[in-house]
Amino acid sequence: MPQYLVAIHHPDDYDPSVEGEAMQRDISALNKEMVAAGVRVFVGSLSPARTARSLRAQPGGKVLITDGPYLETKEHIGGFWVLQAADLDEALAWGRKAAVACRAPVEVRPFL
Repeated sequence: MPQYLVAIHHPDDYDPSVEGEAMQRDISALNKEMVAAGVRVFVGSLSPARTARSLRAQPGGKVLITDGPYLETKEHIGGFWVLQAADLDEALAWGRKAAVACRAPVEVRPFL
């Protein structure tokens, strides 16, 4: 069965303290629904993009490590699910529920 990434996007200046109890309950309920349906493979939330370290290969086998995300963007992935779904339509149905629960834009993408 194919696997899909369901990624939650947050603005760069996202403040997790705005996530009220209702939103946390909605996300928890969605996680329980995913587990009960047998589609959830993995779930994770990420620290803000500013805490990232980027690594770039350099000549001679060296690696340059810099503070911050690799890409300069206005949004970043704040959390994600890896789901096992029958097809893209099923994954999109879960993505719709994630967008509502998280009150944020969601991207659904199949794994190769």
